[in-house]
Amino acid sequence: MNFLAHLYLSNNNNDLMLGNFFADAIRGNKYKNFSLEIQKGIILHRNIDTFTDQHKIVRISKRRLHERYRHYDGVIIDMFYDHFLAKNWLDFSSIPLDIFSSNFYKLLHTNYEILPEKTKEMLPYLERYNWLYNYQYFEGMEQVLNGMNRRTKGVSQMNLAINDLKEHYQDFKNDFDSFFKELIEFTQHRITEL
Repeated sequence: MNFLAHLYLSNNNNDLMLGNFFADAIRGNKYKNFSLEIQKGIILHRNIDTFTDQHKIVRISKRRLHERYRHYDGVIIDMFYDHFLAKNWLDFSSIPLDIFSSNFYKLLHTNYEILPEKTKEMLPYLERYNWLYNYQYFEGMEQVLNGMNRRTKGVSQMNLAINDLKEHYQDFKNDFDSFFKELIEFTQHRITEL
């Protein structure tokens, strides 16, 4: 899953959100350099990624993209699923997405000193283009996909993926709807075990 889903699945717990958000920037056991609650967020992120990567519905989604994008198919699906979460946000949360996003950006600034360097470098773009909020729009998705394509020096061709999203929109939405219910259940169970 991508940023928005990881944040949503953190149950509005600030420390879980922080760890869950920047977990990809933390390698191996370096997560132990953080507070116990943030460590739980990092571990939760890793559990969510493992569950997602192994799930049969996610594999079906990836198959629609694999021929063109190869090993980038999973990254694209993560973003597509964040699009559906953002687009249908009020089905999942009573906090409007613009407020949720704004509150999270404030949380990052409040905890700036503990953020990994990669997260600090990304923060201005995250905020300036309001990725979390704009995932719900095709224009926002296209902007992020174009940026990801630039980061891979054009190798990924992710800039083309907006067309795949539009072409198979209902199929991807159906996949998301089925999968996300299971992911929520899995995550709630894991949080109680951490």
